[in-house]
Amino acid sequence: MEKEKLESLIIDYIDGNLSKSEIQFVEKEIRENLEAEKLYTQLKEVIVAMDQSAKLHPSASLKTSFDKMLQQEISIDKTKVVFFSPAFYRVAAAVMLLIVGGGVGFWISKYQAQQAEIAAIKKEMEETKNEMMSMLGNEYSASQRIQGVTVALNNLPKADDEVIAALVKAMNEDPNTNVRLAALEALSKFHEEPHVRKQLVESLAKQTDPVVQIALIQLMVMMKEKGVVKDLERIIDKPETMKAVKDEAYSGIMKLS
Repeated sequence: MEKEKLESLIIDYIDGNLSKSEIQFVEKEIRENLEAEKLYTQLKEVIVAMDQSAKLHPSASLKTSFDKMLQQEISIDKTKVVFFSPAFYRVAAAVMLLIVGGGVGFWISKYQAQQAEIAAIKKEMEETKNEMMSMLGNEYSASQRIQGVTVALNNLPKADDEVIAALVKAMNEDPNTNVRLAALEALSKFHEEPHVRKQLVESLAKQTDPVVQIALIQLMVMMKEKGVVKDLERIIDKPETMKAVKDEAYSGIMKLS
């Protein structure tokens, strides 16, 4: 696609003026075409700067001069008319206005600083995640595995699927009760996320460690998860279930019924 046409489409995309099919086309171009991605970033910066500087207004003489300049440029080569679409005129006028007002440098610098800050936060979160994942293996001591779980509990505001899977595995399979409890506590932080909630509910039927069973039952009550009543009844019916666990299950049934 010609650069001029793509530029016009990207500007309309940023402004929200495209149809659904056009939006899909532009997003595909941005994902797969490095030149399109670069063009999108540049135009986005300019339009953001323009929107942030809405209080600046061109004088009548400035607008007249700019209109004259555009007309002269168009008259030189009629093949360039497509380049000066209404959308481009808006951005070009904004650029000239902001240069005159001294606002472009400030807003673009501010935007770039924000992007750098976001990138730094993402990098820190990725490093935290890698640290946690590396410490959950059974080759580490129980205290080290607990430390790995604690990283997730204290430093990860949102858990991705890989983190959730590691914590669920620790909760259900780790040979150490304290590690299991730590993983359960970490998962409870994300209990409002549907896929985490599902894993917690399913774990109730898998647990055989009395301490973890009691902690899970208490969590189900806190979550008001009425769907586990049948699981609690099955726990009560098992002869091998400890009395303390049965008592907690009875209490859970009463609170959830």
